[in-house]
Amino acid sequence: MPSLTFSSQYLPGVTVIAVAGEVDITTAHLLDDYIGRTRRHQGDHVVLDLSEVPYMSSAALPVLLETHLVAFSNGASLHLAAPQRGPAQLLDVTEAKGMLKVHGTVEQAIRAALQAAQPSPVGGGVA
Repeated sequence: MPSLTFSSQYLPGVTVIAVAGEVDITTAHLLDDYIGRTRRHQGDHVVLDLSEVPYMSSAALPVLLETHLVAFSNGASLHLAAPQRGPAQLLDVTEAKGMLKVHGTVEQAIRAALQAAQPSPVGGGVA
């Protein structure tokens, strides 16, 4: 039976979730459940570290798109980090990459999410 493992860490306004294993029809619901249980606040940005996911079927797309939509509706975003070749091809072929923020490294994704989590300055200028 395929297994999927997760770990998470919290940064100011960002939930980072590392995923390891194959995401397919038998495990996509586990990813969805973990994301739902792990986010502390709906307005937190989410970084999914996919560096240890060698295979991702189209069953993962509804999970990713729903996570994106929930984050977006709460003023946040989903950042996919370091997808391996297979998952990257899936995102390209399905054109999901055009909707989702995909970063080459985990560090880039976290940096982008942290920057997005910073509150905008009030007033916008210096007097």
